[in-house]
Amino acid sequence: MKNLLWSVPAIGLLLLSSSCQKLSEEGEEGEAPDPAEVAAGERLFLETRFAQFFSQNCGGDVNAVLSSGDPALDDTVTVTGALRGPFKGKSMNCRACHLVDEHAASPLGGVRAYADFARRSPIPDRGDGRTLTPRNSPTLVDSTVPRSAPLFLHFDGEFATLEDLARGTFTGRNFGWLPAEQSQAVAHLAAVIRGDNGSGDLAAQFGGLSYAVLLDGTNPGIPPELVIPSAFRIDASTATDQQIFDAVAALVAAYVDSLRFARSPVDAFSGSPYDVFLAKNGLPVRPDAGETDLDYGRRLRGLLAGLAAPVFVTPTDGSFTLHAQDFRFGPREFEGLKVFLAEPSSIPPSGSELAAGKIGSCISCHAPPNFSDFKFHNIGAAQNEYDAIHGTGQFAALVGALPTLASRTDADLPPTGSNPSGTGRFLDVPRASAPGRTDLGLWNVFANPHVPGPQAALASLLGASSPPSNADLAGTVARFKTPSLRDLGQSAPYFHTGQKDSTEDVIRHYLAFSVLARAGQVPNAAPELSGIAVLDADVDALRAFLRSLNEDYQ
Repeated sequence: MKNLLWSVPAIGLLLLSSSCQKLSEEGEEGEAPDPAEVAAGERLFLETRFAQFFSQNCGGDVNAVLSSGDPALDDTVTVTGALRGPFKGKSMNCRACHLVDEHAASPLGGVRAYADFARRSPIPDRGDGRTLTPRNSPTLVDSTVPRSAPLFLHFDGEFATLEDLARGTFTGRNFGWLPAEQSQAVAHLAAVIRGDNGSGDLAAQFGGLSYAVLLDGTNPGIPPELVIPSAFRIDASTATDQQIFDAVAALVAAYVDSLRFARSPVDAFSGSPYDVFLAKNGLPVRPDAGETDLDYGRRLRGLLAGLAAPVFVTPTDGSFTLHAQDFRFGPREFEGLKVFLAEPSSIPPSGSELAAGKIGSCISCHAPPNFSDFKFHNIGAAQNEYDAIHGTGQFAALVGALPTLASRTDADLPPTGSNPSGTGRFLDVPRASAPGRTDLGLWNVFANPHVPGPQAALASLLGASSPPSNADLAGTVARFKTPSLRDLGQSAPYFHTGQKDSTEDVIRHYLAFSVLARAGQVPNAAPELSGIAVLDADVDALRAFLRSLNEDYQ
């Protein structure tokens, strides 16, 4: 999916039907423009006037140009330095944490798959001690891909719909709004929509229409490709603030829902060397009807075992523009794929399996073709970060002293509009100066009365009792949603902590924590963690396979 404002030269490889061009680019690559609701959603995704900083500094004029911007937008932070922020001089928008080609030409940057470069992203300083997001910014591409599990958004499953995610973002701390200011945030957003005159640079890239005209959708002067469907329309002059807010959320949801990795004409993944390898060898590229991803992965494993003369992918089959690697799936990648798909005979593996290695058991949570089960697991990432700061065993001590469901109070929970006094001490960035503060992931959301949206789906997924029990809550500690492994080259650093800079770092984390899990030293460890039997000698092949899942996304 290209962005209208900042675009890199078109590449010749494999974006197929997954990429849609904007209004001004129609015909450039023979592709139709985005649906009107997607284009409108992108404009709202890029809009910098919905944030608290703009509200405070615009002098009541929603079309004002700020004399100076929010300092949080001055730089794009990376793990190796800082780049000039693409929204410097403005205030927060969605795109600031979900970049694409804003830094395509920078040696420190590159094209992102709707992620940023930071371990944790800068957010507006409101004097509450929070200047970073508590988690790494995940890619948004394929975030709503069809799945057998319920839809959960955010690493902790806080949101069950894209619309709720948009609402929570526009009224949340990332946009500078404090928990008690949610109604103010809604009123401000509605004021921007009503008062926008279509004169800004962003509006000019989308037909020069005011938001009121765009969202009404009936003005004969609207270009046909920007006429949004009636289901998305609203009359801003008569609608309530909440109705306008909901309409904006629906359009942003339509935009995010459109973000997809490359697909073939039969809607199968097609953009990576791995995908090309499957096609060249006549292997199934997706599950059969009624077949789970895990069962498909196991079937694929059996077919690979019988593939006597695999036809490999070489640079003659394609090339990368956005990744510093050859377009290749060769013997090393093939070996890594087999390690990735291998499972032990039991958990934990037998002594002989541990000694022999080559059992990644990755398929347990990252089954193809999506390479995610979209569920929640504790793989030790929170413990790894916390103990590195406070000392070995300190995370286990913290977990041992957690309140039960019966004793957990609102103060233990994250702050929300209905719980503004929440301390968020278990949804925080761990640091030496604040022992006891960390991120417990799903624990913050499960059975939280202030986060009603995902509760029914979570209870079903977890098999929780009704009402939930203390044991149910204890089983959510440090569990985070499984990310997809596709195109990791455009979304580093990794884990919800952002603490792993490379795929090799990630693999070595699994090696270390599988040993700890088998020794009972990872509180609430995912059972699958103990099933890993990988040796140092297997790391390079696994890394090669993960790189074969990259594709040129822009």
